[in-house]
Amino acid sequence: MALAAAMLVSGAALSATAAEPAAAAASAPTATTESGGLGSIVDDYFSRVPTDYTEESWAPFAAALTSAQLVRASAESTPAQIIEAKTSLLDAAAALQTVSAGSFEPITNNTFWTDTDGNPISSQGGGIFRFGDTYYWYGVRYLEADPYRQSPSKIYSKATFGSIPVYSSKDLVNWTFENDVATRDTTLSIPASAGSYFSDLKTLGDAAWVGRLGVTYNENTGKFVLISQMNNNDPNAANVYSVLFLQADSPTGDFSYANLQTQIVNSPTRGTGDQTVFTDDDGTDYLIFSNSRGRGTGFVSKIADSDSLSIEPATAISRNAAGREGNAMFRLDDTYYVAASALHGWNTSVNYVVESTGAGIQGTYGPEYVLPGTEKDYSHVTQTGFFVTVHGTKQDTVLYAGDRWAEFAWNGSGYNQWTPLSKTDDGLEFNSLSNWEFNAVTGEWRVGPKNNYVLNPDFAADRVAVSNITGWTNVPDADNAAASFTSNVSPGADKTRFALRLGAAGAFSGAVQQTNDVPAGVYRFSAKAKSTGGLEHARVVITGAAGEVYTLDLAAVGGDWTNVELPDLALTGGAVTVSIEARSAGGNQSVTIDGLSLVAQPSDPTALQALVDAQSGRESADYGSTSWQPFAAALATAQAVLAAPAASQASLDGARAALEQAAASLCSAVTSVSVHSDRSVFTIGEALDAGTLSVTATRADGTTATLTPEQFQVAGFVSDVAGDPVVTVTVDPSLTATDAAPVEATLTLAVRVAWNSSTAYNGGDTVAFDGSVWLASWWTSGQTPGDPNGPWQQLIEVDGVAVWTPSRIFEAGEHATLGGVEYVARWWTRGQEPGDPNGPWASVTG
Repeated sequence: MALAAAMLVSGAALSATAAEPAAAAASAPTATTESGGLGSIVDDYFSRVPTDYTEESWAPFAAALTSAQLVRASAESTPAQIIEAKTSLLDAAAALQTVSAGSFEPITNNTFWTDTDGNPISSQGGGIFRFGDTYYWYGVRYLEADPYRQSPSKIYSKATFGSIPVYSSKDLVNWTFENDVATRDTTLSIPASAGSYFSDLKTLGDAAWVGRLGVTYNENTGKFVLISQMNNNDPNAANVYSVLFLQADSPTGDFSYANLQTQIVNSPTRGTGDQTVFTDDDGTDYLIFSNSRGRGTGFVSKIADSDSLSIEPATAISRNAAGREGNAMFRLDDTYYVAASALHGWNTSVNYVVESTGAGIQGTYGPEYVLPGTEKDYSHVTQTGFFVTVHGTKQDTVLYAGDRWAEFAWNGSGYNQWTPLSKTDDGLEFNSLSNWEFNAVTGEWRVGPKNNYVLNPDFAADRVAVSNITGWTNVPDADNAAASFTSNVSPGADKTRFALRLGAAGAFSGAVQQTNDVPAGVYRFSAKAKSTGGLEHARVVITGAAGEVYTLDLAAVGGDWTNVELPDLALTGGAVTVSIEARSAGGNQSVTIDGLSLVAQPSDPTALQALVDAQSGRESADYGSTSWQPFAAALATAQAVLAAPAASQASLDGARAALEQAAASLCSAVTSVSVHSDRSVFTIGEALDAGTLSVTATRADGTTATLTPEQFQVAGFVSDVAGDPVVTVTVDPSLTATDAAPVEATLTLAVRVAWNSSTAYNGGDTVAFDGSVWLASWWTSGQTPGDPNGPWQQLIEVDGVAVWTPSRIFEAGEHATLGGVEYVARWWTRGQEPGDPNGPWASVTG
């Protein structure tokens, strides 16, 4: 206790010492306003374009920017005026609202991220803070980061401080490197009162440890304050811890030493175990931490309002004897949440959460619970890093920023793994996603198209060899004889640390399974596998929520890692089980698998949808039934494919091709028909040849076509007796619309006895001769029809009107046509051709 009291006095003295120069500077004039950082901030904000923002938010911002520029331009501006102008400008910028609705930007985990210049982002143990309208990401670049990134295939046992880079972003996805705000050469001026092991540290490069940092803005001093852990080289481990304060005039400027605090009141140990900086909605800043050496108690301490260069007495909010690290806070719906990881050296674990139950941030907190969604893959194989709360135009979203680097512990690709949290009536939910998309303007997020729905797919979450893999369930068969047949062996495929092995020294039979909710869709499963051979079976079985079963046989893989895949898995959505199964009757046989992936196959329904939209307006009445029926079937199939929750690109393309072909084969329906025959007179017993009929069809689209005998049927022709049969020509139903009435036309033909030279005919008898009907005017025998003055009259009619022939007798008033002109007989006439104006015929049609 005496030692702790001494540290308290020392820490308080250091804080007061550092605060005095800041207070003095605030009241004294300055020769240049640039020293307060106002110039760089003003220059930055002059790049904003008014039309990008709402008028309501732009007006106060423009006023603050103008005021800041005036302060900057005046040689008489005091530090207090500079601070006020800077703070007002930052506040106005923070309130800017874009007119744009933003866009969804992809966040891909399990990779090493790069900045907008393509350089690696190295930012461990830090945080993201919004100053003005810009997000700034601070963290530590350790010297081992680059070689580990190039070959993350072994454990690096140390983390050597290199620098503190800062990156800026407007959308939390695309990050621009701004500056190394502190480096190994950043000087320290630690007074002797802190102890020789601290005062001997002349630069940050001399420290044994620098990390776990955050940044605040102090409205009283106009300074940006970086608060970090820093350890000295004291062989007495209890004395190495401290909280370091650096400050700068701008968020991206060079930070310099400001203070050191070795003891926080109410904490049982010096410094902090793990820490993050949290800024509340009202702008008040807090340090969230656990005590060093044991880390059994979680604390919330206010950061001094006066200058942000000291930590006020701590309030304990949680207790767990096993210890917690990675302590970080966020606020959502007026509730404060503090999450932390298990204590085992920056390695992965579930997230343990306590949440406020009463009076504010330093009030009471409820019991600790495991954050749902972090169990199956230990928080996407991370430890708690920090949180970012985005107040969007449509919703508030909390981003979990997980830290995977674990001092380069060979536990998966990528240092930073970010996922969104959800809050429902049931509470918080951690969404373990490998690929998702975020809109920083609206606050909305959605699962990305490349998300892997297998959790802990590289079997890296456990960190050590185990027989029960996190997130996976061992399911031995009833006749399994092995006590254990699963393990995470090392190394895995592609130099990963672990892989899943199913095998035993003796006979075994069983499976390792995982069940997750998967949206409806078409998926591809892939993995890497190898086998000793000799297994009775080795396979991956994927079972969908509706009972779909897909099997990937691993029997063919050999002793080297082999890529295997199972595409086109149509899953209806819901609980999907991935089961790795093996059986061996002998001993020392196994199958090993790694890098499991269940990802939606990309598909684009745009072309099919456009085709369906274009074809849906067609009506069955407009098309022949034979062509309409396959078209209607193809259209229905295409619509079903579009409506299906799981449609592969192959099914989309197939439906489109079938519909295109069916549409191209559509024939306009025959709506009417006319019939004409070059031969209208037949002799008794003679057959009607349909080929002699000229049948013209008119279609729904207005076009016409001559039908072949195969396209119509003829009925009503009878030639066994003389008469005038009415022949009906009916269009084949395949050419008319579905369910349409028969389309038909009639034609009257003549059937007569054939003229015979030896037969005597009475007046009024008719015969067929030379393709015409002849009427006997009087008794005759042996006289061949054709003499215009003889006994036979040639009778020809078209559409019920007589055609003038030289041999036909016309009575007064009878009509006849010749050359397309209709005439009427003035008196009895025979053999007198119409056309003579003085003759027996008068023109009717002119």
